[in-house]
Amino acid sequence: VQLQASGGGLARTGDSLTLSCAVSGRTVGRDTIAWFRQTPGQERQDSELVSFINLSTFYLDSVKGRFTISGDNVKNTVYLQMNSLTPEDTAMYYCATTKGYRRTLRPIDYDYWGQGTLVTVSS
Repeated sequence: VQLQASGGGLARTGDSLTLSCAVSGRTVGRDTIAWFRQTPGQERQDSELVSFINLSTFYLDSVKGRFTISGDNVKNTVYLQMNSLTPEDTAMYYCATTKGYRRTLRPIDYDYWGQGTLVTVSS
């Protein structure tokens, strides 16, 4: 199983970015794909789950209405459209996967992780 995250970069408050997670070895639409974020000094177990997608979607309260997760079953890729970015969104973003349809927010429940893509938002 491999996940390849991309799309991070520098943004200003109010800007938009779209993150991509190319998945192999798991199936978008059948397995759960999530986006977590870590700020400097945080360990993986302290990562904050931003959103996940399987048969349904979940969003962290602070990103509801601003972020949209979607999946492309043909490309086996999950996207995170991030609008109205704020400095509080600055973090390393990781995509991760757990087998099947699981509604879990715990990093420990996700068994494969991508390498991360950095999002930096300036004021």
